[in-house]
Amino acid sequence: MPEAEELDEADVDDLVRKIQAGEDEVAVPATMLEEQPVKPEARSLYAQIMTMAIAQKIKLALRGNQDARVILVRDSNKLIRRFVLMNPRIGENEIVAIVRNKSADDDLIRMITERRDWMRLYQVRLGLATNPKAQLPVALRLLGTLEERDIRQIAKSKNVPQAVAAHARRILFTKHAPK
Repeated sequence: MPEAEELDEADVDDLVRKIQAGEDEVAVPATMLEEQPVKPEARSLYAQIMTMAIAQKIKLALRGNQDARVILVRDSNKLIRRFVLMNPRIGENEIVAIVRNKSADDDLIRMITERRDWMRLYQVRLGLATNPKAQLPVALRLLGTLEERDIRQIAKSKNVPQAVAAHARRILFTKHAPK
């Protein structure tokens, strides 16, 4: 299988199709594909993943367990990070952790905002509204869906974009303005 620099988009799409159909020839240790409780050898797991070829990482991103997904979502290759979100076993708590991570990739944030089932989760909306990498129109729109106590915190926060904090203050002012 070609390395990362040699894979073009058609090769990646073909590889993904084969992995999802179970017709691939990519070898990945079975222990990385099964969901298990977190074990102390997580550091060795990181070392194993970092030495894998791109095809193995793609398969692991699409089929891997939670430990592997946590490592791969921070991979330097954007392609790998994107495929982690396509893993059918990715949990809501993992999505919440991604949107709360201020250094999360812009593409991951955008992909999460495009999934309705994830956007229905309050913690995801809150995380996106406060994440500086979220698109400003999305963050402003999400403010209206949050509870007042969270809007108050956002209005006072220095860790959110200034436009988001200003919009939160505006929402609070209009709710409590004398009529």
